[in-house]
Amino acid sequence: MQPSHTVMSSKGQVVIPAAIRESLGLRPGQSFQLELTPEGLLLKPVQPEIPETELDDVAGLLKRPGQKARTIAEMDDAIRLGIADNKGRSE
Repeated sequence: MQPSHTVMSSKGQVVIPAAIRESLGLRPGQSFQLELTPEGLLLKPVQPEIPETELDDVAGLLKRPGQKARTIAEMDDAIRLGIADNKGRSE
């Protein structure tokens, strides 16, 4: 990826170019860790910590009384629709 240029606002805000945000999968509200290095400022996306979960903690969470279980094909279709919907939002 080519080097990019940005300017800091009077409030200390910096815009990350769209191509970089998209390539890293950054979304509004993303947290970052800042680190001073000999080369300058390093900006690292912070991934939220996901607590370790046991199967017993989540088993049955998606079960809804009165609704039949979804088939694998139905779940795959829903995933495809979700992916298509998300691609439409990022363009």
